Amino acid sequence: MTGSELAAVVRKPESEATIAALREEGVYDATRSVRERDDETVELPVTDPPTETAVLDVVEQVDPDRRLPDLDAHLRERGWSDAEIERAPSSWAVVGSVVLVTFRDEDGDDALDAPEREAVGEALLDLHREADTVLAHEGVSGEHREPSASVVAGEGDTETVHVEHGTRYALDLAAVMFSPGNKAERARMGEVVEPGERAFDMFAGVGYFTLPMARAGADVVAAERNPEAFRYLVENAMLNEVADRVSAFRADCRDVEVDPRADRVVMGYYEAHEYLDSALAALQPGGTVHMHEATPEALLWDRPVSRLRDAAGEAGRAVEVLDRRTVKSHSEGVAHVVVDARVE
Repeated sequence: MTGSELAAVVRKPESEATIAALREEGVYDATRSVRERDDETVELPVTDPPTETAVLDVVEQVDPDRRLPDLDAHLRERGWSDAEIERAPSSWAVVGSVVLVTFRDEDGDDALDAPEREAVGEALLDLHREADTVLAHEGVSGEHREPSASVVAGEGDTETVHVEHGTRYALDLAAVMFSPGNKAERARMGEVVEPGERAFDMFAGVGYFTLPMARAGADVVAAERNPEAFRYLVENAMLNEVADRVSAFRADCRDVEVDPRADRVVMGYYEAHEYLDSALAALQPGGTVHMHEATPEALLWDRPVSRLRDAAGEAGRAVEVLDRRTVKSHSEGVAHVVVDARVE
C-alpha cells in the first residue's frame, strides 16, 4: 500500500510520541490533519507505511482533511494583511504538545499586542494539530536559568513529553529551560560515547546530554542544582529506563566528586570556561572534554580554544583539539559553539 492518502492508526495517548517518531523517519505527512478514528485511536497521515515506528495499522483515508501549508496562509484566512503578517514570528518549535514561540523583535520589543499574539497562537494550533498549547518564550534569567514564559493560546498545559531520536524528555516548559536548537548536539552525544564509558555531565538540566549518553550505554554522573530541573532529570532517567546508569546529584558541579575519574566531561553551559578547573580535575588522562561557549564571531575560534589550553596548562596538562563546531546562533553576532578536546 503506497501513496499520499495513507494514515497510521495509533492510540490517542501515544499520538504525540508517534508523530515525533514518524517525522524522524521521514514519513509524516504535514499537509493533512490528524483525524479521530474512534474514542481510543486516531489516524496520523503518512506518505508511506512506517518501517521503523510501531503503529496499530495503516489504512487508506477517504477524503482526507487538508491543512493550510504554513502560518502565513492561516493568518491570511483570518484576514491579516501582508503588513500584519510581516510582524508575525517567522520561527517556532513544537516541543511535545507545546508550541514554543518568541514574539519579541530583534530589539527585544513586543512585535504584537495581546489579541494579535492570541490570533497567532490559534493559527499555530491549527497548523500543528498535535499540539494543544502555545507558549511565548520571553528569555531566561537567574542563578538557575529559569525561563520567563506565558500561555497565549490553547489548553495552557505546559508540562509535556518531548521525543528526540528515541529519547523521551518530560519537562515543564514554563519552569525549566529547553533549547530546541541544540537537537543535533543532543543526538551527537549519544553517538560519540562508547558502552561502558564513564561520563560527567556538569550541567545536566532535565537530562539533555545525560539521557542520550546513558541510552548509548555510558555510565553518567549528572549534576544539576535547579530543584525543578533535577526532579525531571531523575524522572527522565526512569522514563528512558536508564536509572541504573545515571547517578544524579542535586548540587553545584564543583562540589561533586567523580571517582574514578571520567572518560568524558560535558560542559553544556555558555559560561563553562569558568568551571574548567573542576572539569579537568574530574577528567582522567586521555579523556575528552566538550566545552560549550557563547562566543562573539570575531573571536572564533581563538577565545574558546585559548581558554581551554590555558586552563589545561595551569593544571600541567596538554590539549589536543579534536573538533570545533557551531551549534546555533546565540544572539546577534554571537555563536553558541562547542570545542571537543582530548586532555592528556
